[in-house]
Amino acid sequence: MIQIKRSALQGSVPLLSSSLPDLILPPAAAIENMSRVNTGTAMNYWLMKSEPDCFSWDDFVAKGRAEWDGVRNHLAQSHMKAMKKGDRAFFYHSNIGLEVVGIMEVVEEAAPDSTDDTGRWIAVHLAPVEKLKRPVTLKAMKADPALADMVMLRQSRLSVSPVTPAHYRHICKLGGL
Repeated sequence: MIQIKRSALQGSVPLLSSSLPDLILPPAAAIENMSRVNTGTAMNYWLMKSEPDCFSWDDFVAKGRAEWDGVRNHLAQSHMKAMKKGDRAFFYHSNIGLEVVGIMEVVEEAAPDSTDDTGRWIAVHLAPVEKLKRPVTLKAMKADPALADMVMLRQSRLSVSPVTPAHYRHICKLGGL
């Protein structure tokens, strides 16, 4: 794990304030696994959270595609800005269920968020790809050593996070795909 002290970044990163904690970054090996982030070509993978009582996997499937809007965290926004058409993302039920339930595909890259009157925030559009045969619970992910360095498990409050190709394949396997 790499830790960057907030004081080392102040002045060079305008969004940082003294109220923010030090940044914790994944190990270099995890960053190297982030495919397109480094090469500009391969697919990236993501995990995106939604509260199922507001917008569930079933709601998403019924719509056929949806704008992933309302994200107001700068780090989550930067992840959404990095998404490219064709990237895959896990649909994760947060608060209720606490489980990965399906796979989505980015069908439209970052564009202004239709729910934001300020024009500061972006959204992406996604379409459902496949429901997992078995949901993969947060408890199962935390207990699995193969997922120990997964970003979502270390930064649990983040609503959009990157997933390495190895973690993606592993969760698909746990989910019966």
